[in-house]
Amino acid sequence: MEPPVRLASTGTIIHGVSVGELLGVSTLADARLLAGESGLGRVVQRLNVMEVPDILAWVKPHELLLTTGYPLRNTPQSLGRLVTDLDDRGLAALAIKLGRYVDELPPEMVEQADRLGFPLILLPNDVGFDDILNQVLTDILNRQAAVLVRAEEAHRALVQVVLAGGGLDEVTAEVAALLDVSVAAVDGRGRVLASAGPHEAALREIVGREGSSAPSGAPASGPRVSASVPVIAGGHHHGRIVAYSPAGSICDSDVGILERAATVAALAVTRQEAVHAVESKYRADFLRDVLTGRAGSIERVAARGRAFGWDLERPVTVLVAELDPDGDERTAQDRLVTSWTAAMRRHDPRGAVAGFSHEVVAVVDASVDAARVARDAASAFADSPPVTFSTGTSRPSRGPDTLPEAYSQALKAARVGRQLHGPGAVAHFDQLGVYRLLSLVNDTDELHAFVRETLGPLASDDDAENADLRRTLQVLLETNLNVAETARRLHFHYNTLRYRIGKLERLLGNFTDDPHLRLNLTLALHVLRMRGI
Repeated sequence: MEPPVRLASTGTIIHGVSVGELLGVSTLADARLLAGESGLGRVVQRLNVMEVPDILAWVKPHELLLTTGYPLRNTPQSLGRLVTDLDDRGLAALAIKLGRYVDELPPEMVEQADRLGFPLILLPNDVGFDDILNQVLTDILNRQAAVLVRAEEAHRALVQVVLAGGGLDEVTAEVAALLDVSVAAVDGRGRVLASAGPHEAALREIVGREGSSAPSGAPASGPRVSASVPVIAGGHHHGRIVAYSPAGSICDSDVGILERAATVAALAVTRQEAVHAVESKYRADFLRDVLTGRAGSIERVAARGRAFGWDLERPVTVLVAELDPDGDERTAQDRLVTSWTAAMRRHDPRGAVAGFSHEVVAVVDASVDAARVARDAASAFADSPPVTFSTGTSRPSRGPDTLPEAYSQALKAARVGRQLHGPGAVAHFDQLGVYRLLSLVNDTDELHAFVRETLGPLASDDDAENADLRRTLQVLLETNLNVAETARRLHFHYNTLRYRIGKLERLLGNFTDDPHLRLNLTLALHVLRMRGI
């Protein structure tokens, strides 16, 4: 069996033989581990012999260092420090012959080796270094040759997956067959996109429990994924390829194959994204033509809608979601489309949804609660940075021929709703009332002039009392000049309210006797409520 996975600090996979495996070869059959048992998983790639006191200048990482102790015969006190220095340089282990030049290892050296997990091996006196070198190096070369052969087989198999246009299902199935383990492709949120292998159900359960917390490339103990490598394409992290074995570990060459599979998965993801982008553009272009009345006959609209999985022949409601002005459209628009697509999939799988340049439009069954769909999409969108969108809802549309009118209603409801209630508003066209008419006035300067002419000094907030007087006027108009009811709502004394009415009439005119003036005042107050004009 090959050694457990061990990665260098750069994430490079280290191929070789573990110290624990070396203790099982014939030349080391009588060797004895003196200390550092926790480091038996260290990987040996090369061997070296210590014949000079300043050996530190010549050692390399992942070496098994052999010594008779001759260079240290006159300075046994340096043995304690030697373990720390060798461990700092990444050596795998130190094997020593005792009795000839060094009688025993000092206790501090053994303690330090146990603390660092650095194996100290006592070599048999009757075994020559050349025998150890030959056998261990042969094992390492054979192991690396086998790894290369296996990697080449995996490479050919994965290339065939790419050439055949395979996706994540084919990638996971191929890798599971190659490694005889369970393999899953997981997205950035921890959702399993594809899986295969003998313990597929167990792997799905483990991934669902762990989410995206598994360490990349490293084995884990207990009921966890055995190995995990990231899937990166175009500089973006798209998820990971994970493998599970009931034994709890995956060998280093297997992780190498997983990394090749992650590269193939990245190609599949980018290809899928490109196809999805083209399909999304066609869907969006067609829906835009439908909503602007340029898609052709009713029969053609219905037929093409069915090709996209949409049912446009039933009574529907149109929803328009627009990013609020403070949001960054470059990063938020795609997330807005994703949120609405997911919400529509849950509430109305036959509904149409597409992203335009500045908005997302959904066509949903008229029996579905449109406000609930909007809240669902907003909830998913809220997982991202704090950007909001406003939603408008149309009246029910009986079929494709009335969809352009419904789209216009929803668009107007979204924009007027934001003006009235601020960012994140959800407004229905039928609830706009007089604001629907005011929104038709494109000349905002004319609206401002109307407010100034009608409300006079109350049109501005130069005086702190102006807002209070406008509130009093608004409630008076809402109660049809019912002084008692107005006083009750505003918590004023009756005489206080009579005084305020007198002051309002001196500023605005005799509105209590002039119904036309009351209408103008009502409209002016409505205009003030419309934000963004």
